[in-house]
Amino acid sequence: MTRKNNQKHVGMTGGEGMGKRLIAMAAMVAALPVLSTTASTPEQKGLDIARQAEAKGNGFVDSKAELEMVLINARREENHRKLRQMTLEGADSDDKSLMVFLSPKDQKGTALLTHASKDDDEQWLYLPAVKRVKRIVSRNKSGPFVGSEFSYEDLNPQNVDDYTYKYLREEPCSDDPAALTCHVMEQFPLDKHSGYSRLVVWLDQEELRLQKIDFYDRKDSLLKTMTVTGYQQYNDQFWRPENSLMVNHQTGKSTQLLFSSYAFGTGLKEKDFSKNSLKRAR
Repeated sequence: MTRKNNQKHVGMTGGEGMGKRLIAMAAMVAALPVLSTTASTPEQKGLDIARQAEAKGNGFVDSKAELEMVLINARREENHRKLRQMTLEGADSDDKSLMVFLSPKDQKGTALLTHASKDDDEQWLYLPAVKRVKRIVSRNKSGPFVGSEFSYEDLNPQNVDDYTYKYLREEPCSDDPAALTCHVMEQFPLDKHSGYSRLVVWLDQEELRLQKIDFYDRKDSLLKTMTVTGYQQYNDQFWRPENSLMVNHQTGKSTQLLFSSYAFGTGLKEKDFSKNSLKRAR
């Protein structure tokens, strides 16, 4: 796939599930009209930006990517895992994604299937050691995904209607003197089972690409920060990151996702994202 460097990217992390957040999440592409600055309230302005950012992620049809997951404990010791991520675009942001572990041996074949929906997202985890498909119920989505600092909730493709919004300010996206300028806004989850009271989100004004998220726990204390960097443009259209870093401020642990080998329009079908596909995913 044709790739073009972004000469203005910020900092030093995902895919669609992350993908539309990163991994969910970094699908901020195609051109739209310039955001109106006449929104009547901070809440309306935040919603307007969120809708434009979501629209800019549309049109990729399907995608694949390779991932390296690096788990870093409080002593800075690392544990490396390899994964593959596949995403199928759906109508009204009802995307489907599948993440499959390729290594290490004791994790190989473990797979997470996500069906995003405006009504209720669904997730299933396949554990090859017991040959069992486990449904992740809503009240458990704030739990860690296979020991990482990403929760199951973090890996859901983001839907604008899952939140309410409040625009806060504009500011440099980082401390780098050459940094882009970011929109900064709050997002408040509507799901009563969310692990977060609010999110503070930085989107660059140039392409509305996700740059950073601060996650606040249910007591409204800062829990985690995710920084997304190394954006590249593919096919002169699709922006994707190379790095997503999630730092847990309360435990001192972090998880890094390194993305590579992006491909689009690979011919994925609905049947590739069924519960039956989990058991044969490799």
